[in-house]
Amino acid sequence: QVQLVESGGGLVQAGGSLRLSCAASGSIFSIAAMGWYRQVPGKQRELVAVAITSTGTTNYADSVKGRFTISRDNAKNMVYLQMNSLKPEDTAVYYCNLFRINLGERTDYWGQGTQVTVSS
Repeated sequence: QVQLVESGGGLVQAGGSLRLSCAASGSIFSIAAMGWYRQVPGKQRELVAVAITSTGTTNYADSVKGRFTISRDNAKNMVYLQMNSLKPEDTAVYYCNLFRINLGERTDYWGQGTQVTVSS
């Protein structure tokens, strides 16, 4: 099993910054990617940013491009999300995600979530 623990959420004013961290532990092998999703009540969970293990590439939701940066420390099994120029619409619960693919089947693991609130 894989355990993911997020930290770094909180309350910030619009225009401010926060840095989320996620520590992975347990059966850490064959990680295809690590990333961040977010969810607001009544809406589906959406991808914010992802970092692909094999290529080192990163992908972002259009709404956060140029403001958020995802990074990984593979030696420490950590993934980070630096969030700058925050907007009220960034308010959500942010979830760390890790997935691996084995024999063509994807398995996702999730953290417990951390609340990010951006005041106007």
